[in-house]
Amino acid sequence: MKKTFLSKFYQKTLTERVKALVSAEVISEEDAIDFNHKLQLPNEIANHMIENQIATYGVPLGLGLNFLIDNKDYVIPMATEEPSVIAAASFAAKTINHAGGFTTTVQNRTMIGQIPLKDVPNVDDAEKVILAHAEQIIERANAAHPSIVKRGGGATAIETRIIEANDTYNSPTFLVVHIHIDTLEAMGANIVNTMVEAIKPYVESLTSGTAIMGILTNYATECLVTSICRMPVHLLERSGFAGEEVRDRIIEACQFALVDPYRAVTHNKGIMNGVDAVVLASGNDTRAIEAGVHAYAARSGQYRSLTNWTKAENGDLLGELTIPLPVGTVGGSISIHPTAQFTSQVLGSPTAKELESIIASVGLAQNFSAIRALVTEGIQKGHMGLQAKSLAISAGAKGDQIDKVTEQLKQANNMNVTTAKELLSKLTD
Repeated sequence: MKKTFLSKFYQKTLTERVKALVSAEVISEEDAIDFNHKLQLPNEIANHMIENQIATYGVPLGLGLNFLIDNKDYVIPMATEEPSVIAAASFAAKTINHAGGFTTTVQNRTMIGQIPLKDVPNVDDAEKVILAHAEQIIERANAAHPSIVKRGGGATAIETRIIEANDTYNSPTFLVVHIHIDTLEAMGANIVNTMVEAIKPYVESLTSGTAIMGILTNYATECLVTSICRMPVHLLERSGFAGEEVRDRIIEACQFALVDPYRAVTHNKGIMNGVDAVVLASGNDTRAIEAGVHAYAARSGQYRSLTNWTKAENGDLLGELTIPLPVGTVGGSISIHPTAQFTSQVLGSPTAKELESIIASVGLAQNFSAIRALVTEGIQKGHMGLQAKSLAISAGAKGDQIDKVTEQLKQANNMNVTTAKELLSKLTD
């Protein structure tokens, strides 16, 4: 990839951006022909993806720039409707790039299937029986989905949990059987569900209990990815703020989000602005990722910040984000959605582990950019600057009028639709 062709990308027209992607060798000249149309989801495909389909709903697709992840440069497709997300991620990535970029660590990609059992005569004995028959349970699970085993994946381990009866919720004691499954490049929901349903009768016979269900959990605690970055203080300097001051303020803001759930929710929402944008662009399940990530944020018993910003011994700012990311690169809509296929192409056809690293790094970049803005000039300055364009369009501006109204709105005392309409009216008089 020739990064020089992507400089000042935000200043280019749509046509110029497509040409720049060709020049940077991100896409081919053939791909550039009727580019936007090629990325649209055809109704004939959409109609087979959901029930009662009547149309498709468009979301802007942009590119996160300047990302250096594990010593590899990336241009990252991001699908989002929220202004400032892509700009903030790209700006943060540029700063972090100067300090060596992001470094990631990915655990083994293991999904978990659950079988909760009730009315077990002796829970302690049943737990021992399950663990004693773990090998046989795994064999039956793998027999239910031999194709994943042939490719090197499949069920690998059995665990048990005992959840005591709860009077508050009038719930009985549950013996929960967990089966760990390597789903390779797929997110694996269908693989996991097939396996747990296949072993459910056998587990019931071993325990003399009644299985309530057999289903995967989206709380993928065995599918974690960590992204870290390190920045010397001179890269943190902003107008009116010394680098050391910005570093310390970022750390304090994170400490607040670690102890206050009210702040942590908004703090983590900002992280997910970036995470969801890449998850959606790649054709993965945003709801599953959101549910698992937010559960992970509450693993201590209190909802807390997902990131941790600290000071290194030499004074550098250290950032770290660990989240569960059970994403896939095959299966589901990934294999049939044209935008998901484009995303994979732009990212260099990453493996599922590489995609995890990319997504987590975007989340960390997003968080850095948001906190730095919050503790310096405030979040609204940059956000409302980008929001001005949306207001101009809402007021009815078209073509060249959009940029003219946008620039005037940035200078106005009140940035709202009413002001935008007044400015537009003056342009058209």
